Order: sequence, then structure tokens, then C-alpha cells
Amino acid sequence: MTDRNKVVQQIRIGIIGPQTIVDKIMRVIETFPSFAPVPLIFQHEDEAPVLAERISGEVEVLILSDPLSHRKVKEQMTIAIPVHHVPVTDAGLYKALFYARHTGKLNRGISVDTLTEAMVRRTLKDMDITDVESMIYDGPAYTSKNKLADFHEENYNSGNCSIAFTGMEAAAHELSRRGIPNVWLLPSDQDIIVSLERALLSTASRRSKEGQIVVGMINVDDFGTQALKRNNEHEVQKLKLDIHRMVLDYVESLDGYLTHMGGDEYLFFTTRGIFERETGGYKTIPLAKDVNKSHGISLSIGMGFGRTASAAGTNARIAMRKAKEAGGNACFIVREDGTLIGPLEMADPVQDVLSFTDAALIKRAEDAGMTSAYLSKLLHQRARFGKCEYKVHELANLLDITVRSAHRLLLLWIDNDLVEISGLEKVPRGRPRQIFLFTFLQKDL
Repeated sequence: MTDRNKVVQQIRIGIIGPQTIVDKIMRVIETFPSFAPVPLIFQHEDEAPVLAERISGEVEVLILSDPLSHRKVKEQMTIAIPVHHVPVTDAGLYKALFYARHTGKLNRGISVDTLTEAMVRRTLKDMDITDVESMIYDGPAYTSKNKLADFHEENYNSGNCSIAFTGMEAAAHELSRRGIPNVWLLPSDQDIIVSLERALLSTASRRSKEGQIVVGMINVDDFGTQALKRNNEHEVQKLKLDIHRMVLDYVESLDGYLTHMGGDEYLFFTTRGIFERETGGYKTIPLAKDVNKSHGISLSIGMGFGRTASAAGTNARIAMRKAKEAGGNACFIVREDGTLIGPLEMADPVQDVLSFTDAALIKRAEDAGMTSAYLSKLLHQRARFGKCEYKVHELANLLDITVRSAHRLLLLWIDNDLVEISGLEKVPRGRPRQIFLFTFLQKDL
């Protein structure tokens, strides 16, 4: 599978804006495994329509960094795909006010553009800032940087305001040029998440997959050991009923169909759209946390997507195997194209989800002697603890192999460009220990 094919299998989204906001969107979009972002940078909002036209035929949806560039795109051209923008809300004002207070620039009033008076008043009240007057720009919603700068400069020179808050980057640069203290109001992560969710729901690919059947498998980790901790058979049966009830309630929240496979395994069916919404875009499984908090039990979950029920079921079994190989308390998703998502957040919070793993990368790793079990454990450690570097004895303990075998595998993986030596650790006696970086686990890959 080529890199190009990998991108086609995801939903291509064009991201257009200044470097600062595009970088922020790119960080947030890592939690949206369905998206393959195509970022383009502009220096001025007037460049947005040209950039939008350049990639409109290559992507399914566009997202602009701000309302002004969005308006310019909509006015100057007709695009057949959905076009969205990241709004500037009062969420960005909280951080800006905190900065202004921390730097001692709230000694007089403030001047604000882009936001409404109600937003500003509410934010000041929430932050218990009652001794600061606010001057709100009430001119046209879309105006030039110079007019905004003139508004802020007038209030600053009159002595009414000590700092300006603007939602336009160009206006912020102009204010700095004029020597007026200012803060550029950036969208919050939550603003970006909401915009990306709206963009995702508007795509043709997403709508076509809304009703796709998803197969899920749930297995109670080490149920036999848990049963032995109960005093009698009555308590064991009661535990089984409690778990069954919680699984049933979870599947009901998915509008799904559940069947008990016997023992400690369950099989359920739902639709892709509902599953995506209930997991927050493939991020977390609330059932796992509920079961863990109530009974101290962890779950392994495998989710399979497929163009047929048979393919989805096969992928669910593959995902379940990866969850077990990772040591349990994990959920993996195998999509219809063989790509891997996970592990999702379970009972223990993950530090960072390695949300999308290319099927070609998985095959390359396995061809280099990195078995499915080894790969699952490494992915699990990456998500739980953000770990990409290992010393040889740490790797041997994780993979449950000898140090000698770990050395042999590391040499093989280095030859296949999966691992590189990133440093040395000095020890009191003996030679320094090498530190090995698993480069394919890094986000930028």
C-alpha cells in the first residue's frame, strides 16, 4: 500500500490559515483518525480563495482558520464541497485576559473586537474582573485591519484602555507596529474540535458510512482469577449478571444488538455513526471505566469495520487479538482497509492515542520480525505513557523475551528503518547503555 492510497482511505480535509492557527488545528486533528489533513498556509486573508481553489478538487471538505477568510472564499468562488471555519469565541478571551492580568496590563480598561458585548461581559464576570471597563467594536463584522487598529488606538490614546484584544492576526501586527499593547485572540482547542466535528459530519464519505455495520467483541480479562476472589458460587453468578447488565446497558446506548457468546465473551452489532459519536470520535470507551470502577475488572474490546458483515467480524477478531496481546484493558479498531486505530482510552487514562496506523506500516513491521503481539504492546505503551524510547533490558521485559533476543530484534529493526539509536545512558560501572528510539511510533510518522 502506498502513502497515496493511505490518504485516499481517509477523508481528506483542507486546512487553510496562518501558520499559528494551522499548527494548532494540526495538533488537535490528531485525535480525528478519519481525517487526512492537507494544510496550506497564507500570509494574508486575501490569499485564502486562491488556496481554496487549488485544493478544492483534492479534498472532501475545507476548514478555514477564521470567519474573514471563510467569507472571502464564499464570496469569490463557488465550491461544491462543504466549507467551514473555526470561530473566535469567548473561550479564547479567558486565556488572553489571564495573560493581561499576569503581565500587569489590566490597570485600565480593555478594547475588544470580533466578540460580542455579551461574550465579553460574561467572561469578565466569570473571571471576577469587575473593575475593568470594556470598549467593544460595534462596526461591520468584516472590516479591514486598519479600521480595527484605528478603533483600538483611539481608545488607547484616550486613556480608556490599556490593552487591545483582536481576533484578526493582521490587526494584531498593525497594533504592534503602532506600539499599542495587544493580544491576538486565538481559537481554543474546544472551538477547533467542534468545528472539526461539524466538518466531519458534512462530508459525503462520513454520510455514506453512517449506517455501516460495526461488529464489536468484548472479553472480560482474566475472569477466572476474578471469580476465585469471590467467596462462593452465588457471588460469582451475581458478578456475571452485573457484568452482563452493564454490557447490555452500554450496547443499548449504541442502539445495538448484543449476544452472549458464553463464558466471558460478548458479541454486539451497531452502526458506525452511532459508535463514532458515543466514543467521541474513537477516543474513549466509557463501559471499560464503569466496569473497572464497579468491580475492579478490566475489559479487552475489538471493533471491526467492514464492507460486509463477514469482513467486519473478521476485523473485530483481529482487533480483539491485538487488545489481548497488548496485555488487556485495551480497545483496538481495525478498519475496512486494514488500518489500525487505538488503543482507545479504557479504565486507565491514556496519555496520547496513536490514532491511525497505516496497514503498510504494520506489514513492514511484521515483515521485519515485529510480531503482532510485539506491535500491540508497543502501541499500548505509546498511548498509555507516551513511550517511544527503550533500553534493551526494558524492551526485553516488555516483550517477555531474553536480553539477547531483544538485541537481535533491535538490530533487525534498525536495518529496516523502524528503530534508531537516539542516545547513551551513562552507568557507574561498565559501558554506557544505548537508548533505542522506535521512530515509527512518533506522531509525525
